[in-house]
Order: sequence, then structure tokens, then C-alpha cells
Amino acid sequence: MSLAQAERAALVDTLRSVGPDAPTLCAGWSVKDLVAHLVVRERRPDTAPGIMIPAFAGHTEKVRAAAVDEPWDELLDKLAGGPPMYSPLKLVDRWANLAEMFVHHEDVLRGAARPDQTWTPRELSDELQQALVTPAKSMSRMTLKNSPARVTLRTRDSRDLVTLGAGEEVTVIGTPGELVLFAFGRSPVDVVFKGDERAVAAVREAKRGL
Repeated sequence: MSLAQAERAALVDTLRSVGPDAPTLCAGWSVKDLVAHLVVRERRPDTAPGIMIPAFAGHTEKVRAAAVDEPWDELLDKLAGGPPMYSPLKLVDRWANLAEMFVHHEDVLRGAARPDQTWTPRELSDELQQALVTPAKSMSRMTLKNSPARVTLRTRDSRDLVTLGAGEEVTVIGTPGELVLFAFGRSPVDVVFKGDERAVAAVREAKRGL
């Protein structure tokens, strides 16, 4: 079983546990909304352009909204089964879906977290943390290229993964998993910021994600 498959299985277990109506970190989406997105992403290649290109987003959302009406157990079974044979994601599942499954798993796990709650991230294996280094680099190159400061992502063992942007130096320190979530624009996230106070504030408030 690949790491992407293992994370998919863990995600499905969590989904069954929390149920379709639980909140997520994806604004306006319940757990069932999120599952519909994942299923459509893998089973409707015609919706792929709408994920990145605003002009096609209406079609993608229309198909996703229709999938929300499918029975919960059927949606979960489709997600658990992975990409079907005709899906472009089938052959690249272990690379293309690791970050997707990890980030959306955390969207569900952290969805109910409030600022006044004590919250800690789950423990990840060293193997999974290392595998998340590549998506941390690739995603941050898209989401931090226009950062209001010069941002360096640094692991807790002092490895600099990327440096992007211009201006005051800001360093974001965390595990590879937390740095992936930071690059995707998620919150809460367990990272430490170092740098000028105003630059740090600007980086915290800047829009990230796609």
C-alpha cells in the first residue's frame, strides 16, 4: 500500500466516524461537500480545468453540487476505491493524491477546532513527513510567489525547503506536514514565525491556497 493509499484509507475511516454533516476547514463545505469534491475530481476529468481556471469553475461546481445528492455510503465507497481505470489520476495516484488526501484529511480533523480549544496535530510517521517535503515545495512555489515578504519554509531540523517572495525576511518553521498545510492556506496550523513583526503579520494575513 502506498502512502497515498494509506492516507486515503485513514481519511475514509475518519469520514465514517464524523459523519456527512460535520464541519471542515473548507469555507462553506460540510464533510459531504468535501467528499463530493474528491469523488468528482477523480471520476469526472471534464471538471479538472475548473479547479484552476475561474472561467470553468461554474461547471466544476455544478457537477460537485450534484454529487452531494448521492447517498453518503455510496460516495464513501467511491472515494475508498480510488481513481477508476479511466481516470488520469489512476497511474499517478501515489504522487498526485498524497497531498490531496493528507490536506483534506486535516480539513476534517481540524474542522471543528476553535481558537479557545487546546489543539495539537496528529503524529505522522517519519516516512510520511519526508514524503510531504515535495508537495510542500511545489505548492508553496504557487501560493507564496507573490508573498508580501521573502518567506523561507524551514523544517524543525533546520532544512530550508524553499525561499520565495521579496522584502523583509520571514521564516516559517514546522514539520513538512504543517508546512504543506501552511502553503495550502489552512488554519489552524502548527508553525512558528520568525522575522520582523510587521512582515510576519503581513504573511499571516496574506491569501494562500488555490
